[in-house]
Amino acid sequence: MPAEIGHVALLLALAAACLQSVLPLVGAQRGEARLMAFARPAALAQFVLVALAFALLTWCYVVSDFSVANVFQNSHTAKPMLYKVTGVWGNHEGSLLLWVLILALFGAAVAAFGRNLPPPLAARALAVQAMIAAAFLAFMAFTSNPFERLDPVPAEGRDLNPILQDPGLAFHPPFLYLGYVGLSIVFSFAVAALVEGRVDAAWARWVRPWALAAWASLTLGIALGSWWAYYELGWGGWWYWDPVENASFMPWLVGAALLHSAIVAEKRDALKSWTILLAILAFGLSLIGTFLVRSGVLTSVHSFASDPARGAFILAILAVAIGGSLALYAWRAPTLKPGGAFAPMSREGGLVLNNLLLSTACATVFVGTLYPLFLEGLGGAKVSVGAPFFNATFVPLMIPLVAAMAVGPFLAWKRADARAALRRVALPAAAGALAAIACALAAPPAPALAYVGAALAAMLAAATIGEFAARAGTLRRAIGLPRAAWGTAIAHLGMAVTVAGVVASAAWQSESIGLMRPGESVSIAGWQVTFRGTELARGANYTARRGLFEARRGEGSALRLSPAKRFYPSTGSTTTEAAIHGSILGDLYVTIADPAEAGPQGANARFLFEAPTDTAWAVRITHNPLVAWIWAGAGLMALGGAVSLTDRRLRVGAPTRRLRTARA
Repeated sequence: MPAEIGHVALLLALAAACLQSVLPLVGAQRGEARLMAFARPAALAQFVLVALAFALLTWCYVVSDFSVANVFQNSHTAKPMLYKVTGVWGNHEGSLLLWVLILALFGAAVAAFGRNLPPPLAARALAVQAMIAAAFLAFMAFTSNPFERLDPVPAEGRDLNPILQDPGLAFHPPFLYLGYVGLSIVFSFAVAALVEGRVDAAWARWVRPWALAAWASLTLGIALGSWWAYYELGWGGWWYWDPVENASFMPWLVGAALLHSAIVAEKRDALKSWTILLAILAFGLSLIGTFLVRSGVLTSVHSFASDPARGAFILAILAVAIGGSLALYAWRAPTLKPGGAFAPMSREGGLVLNNLLLSTACATVFVGTLYPLFLEGLGGAKVSVGAPFFNATFVPLMIPLVAAMAVGPFLAWKRADARAALRRVALPAAAGALAAIACALAAPPAPALAYVGAALAAMLAAATIGEFAARAGTLRRAIGLPRAAWGTAIAHLGMAVTVAGVVASAAWQSESIGLMRPGESVSIAGWQVTFRGTELARGANYTARRGLFEARRGEGSALRLSPAKRFYPSTGSTTTEAAIHGSILGDLYVTIADPAEAGPQGANARFLFEAPTDTAWAVRITHNPLVAWIWAGAGLMALGGAVSLTDRRLRVGAPTRRLRTARA
């Protein structure tokens, strides 16, 4: 019965979304208040219905109701309760339901908290949001029903992919979807403004908090995914330019550009047309990511489906949403007034440079990610675009971007004094030079770009702290500063911390890969790591062969590290579990692979767990300097976004500009 109720709830939500897509638009066009007001209760009802369906699917997982095909394919009675719940979104149908739930959540949030919005704009925005929801609810109803029944009922489920049975899965997808799908409401506001034919400072003020919430969530989601891949997949790194990873990174880049562009649109009434275009592209890239994950065109640990029919349905949604909005933009954009003028050397000019660099960086990632797919689709040979391409194209764009972030806050609005700005940035530049010199003296030799990156990270941190201190003056004044100023400073400082972590972990990483027998030792980055053998261990639904390692630095006490190979009987698969000793200065990272006697096909379950005690095992030991700074910096960026959201100025409309009578 819960499955049937959930299915009916989704169909009712589809009906509510269809009505919400039409009636408010008609009301806004005719100026009928009752039809425009219909958008708010319809959005709230749609959210309640989708939330009910999601809760019922979760209940089916909790009680292991294998009569539901989705539960049978992705759960198991021996699975811990945490992974039963997170398994709800560890598959195509369940994750799509989470996608629609968050889509409805943002619509309901606008309906509940957007009382200060002009009724026509609110009605049009909620109608566009409902169109997106209706498309994906129809997608679920016709191709991806999460409540499909099985008859006869299986006695046991097939279990969830073992690498997804990790606490990281409980947080990474929800935050990622909050960012992905959250950009839909910005898209809806952009399309509503184009339909209305008016974009002004008030519109930019209304859009900024939603863009900020989506971007901060996406930042946290990407960071959690990177951290999960780091410790769960045994890669030993933080980013591998996986196509699906890139699909989440592209909306993040455009979203960051959108946030800065909206500031110019709000404060200077400029870049309005460009801001609208960024809002469309940000959500368009989110839809492209959804297509890549669910179409079967990619084989990735992130992929949910391999059904071309489903991919064609999403491709149709993508074509209508992006194509229709860009056609509307091409029609309406020329009618938008350009707004206030400003000099190239100004705060606005710095933000324009920021936008150009972020957009170009996104374009390089887009080309590197999709070019192999286009080439293969046209009948060409299969090509692989990996880290060398992205390092050669993306990294050089980040150097001027970080430098602009350091210099930009010192520039005045409209027209800046270049000499004064250079004088103010001299101290941060000196801090960057000292950081590069310190790295050259204290660390092993590295490529020149490593020292440039270290200098830029230190320069950005010093400039952020210095500009905020100069603006605050005293502690009392600092407490009284707008929360958006605090949030900006925290986010920029987070970027500096992340850049430092990326540079250090990439340039000064140490690694040892080889066979080790019990009693053998390896020296790496000042650590002496000794392999003591292996032991068997058991979990709730797996058996593991755990490696026993001791690590010692100098005369200090020994640390115990226990990487493992896990075997899951329900799926017949094995996973690698890394052992990590983390500190603020770096991580000692150890993984254990197959025994030497396993042969080229790898260890089967029997040999893996019955190996002789003197067996040599393939071991990978890595030292990653400052790698934790990457995720700490991302956390600071998300925190900065959250702090900015508490600024009251982002919850009220922008003041109307008064026309000044020109003097004779």
